[in-house]
Amino acid sequence: MMHGAPEVTLRFLASPNDVASIGGKVHAGRVLEWIDKAAYACAVGWSATYCVTAYVGSVSFVAPIDSGNLVEVRAKLVYTGRSSMHIRVNVTSADPKVGRYVTSSDCMVIFVAMGADARPQPVEPWVPQTDEDASLYNDAVNRIDIRARIEEAMKGQVYSSEGTAEIVTMRFFAAPTDVNWGGKTHGGTVMRWIDEAALACASTWSGLDAITVYSGGIRFYRPIPIGHLVEVEARLVHTGHSAMHISTHVRSRDPREREFQLTTHCLTIMAALDDSGHTTAVRPWVPVTAEDDRLDAHARHLSQLRSGSTHLPPLQVSAR
Repeated sequence: MMHGAPEVTLRFLASPNDVASIGGKVHAGRVLEWIDKAAYACAVGWSATYCVTAYVGSVSFVAPIDSGNLVEVRAKLVYTGRSSMHIRVNVTSADPKVGRYVTSSDCMVIFVAMGADARPQPVEPWVPQTDEDASLYNDAVNRIDIRARIEEAMKGQVYSSEGTAEIVTMRFFAAPTDVNWGGKTHGGTVMRWIDEAALACASTWSGLDAITVYSGGIRFYRPIPIGHLVEVEARLVHTGHSAMHISTHVRSRDPREREFQLTTHCLTIMAALDDSGHTTAVRPWVPVTAEDDRLDAHARHLSQLRSGSTHLPPLQVSAR
């Protein structure tokens, strides 16, 4: 089987349509869409078949992107499983008048190759060729156990009406404009919905503007067909000094049916902003019920698990 190069780089200008209504910077949800598209291109180039997003690891948003900035999204294959491909994605941007690129975000995305029967199909193993390859490969291997523990911790939580924290729920139909190359809703679009719901929840709780500082543990359980009714529920589970930890569940159903099915789960951390656009203290959320206590402890536990997985070895800067 012939393979494309295990690396893809997208370059473009951030447009005014990419900018959030709050803060005047590119929306974090848009960056997540870019990450998913670049990783998809890389995965398809290696597997030579249609692929689906299975998991997105810790995405820290460390530098804002302005409208008109040059954006570079570099996706590099760093590890293969039986049918999975672990793609390291780095997003950088630069003022075109200056040309100095800075990192905006960096994360790991896992795609699964799919056969004509809509089942996972094996991919050819990728073998590191350079010292950088070996470093990234070893880092991916070391993260497998941490990722499994984060997934298990998130999957095991129960969210019911017994909780008293702020909840925002959005409902709408998956539209034809959301379609991906496999006829389902694009994974990047789902991540944008998650970010929008988390932002609404954070702003409703705090009464302030907010920005995304972290998004992670994004697990895709099943695809969302176009035409399905989609429910995105964002719930506050913990607050820090200026941070609000938001757990978001995406569910969908055929509009002719009644039961929603879970499609995606994510944990987002939002930061409250003052009138000058600087992070500011947010009113604390105090757990009331047993479920509140459990979810607050869950958020703290996830923070501890992430502390051993947030640092990524640097990708070498490509020539520009």
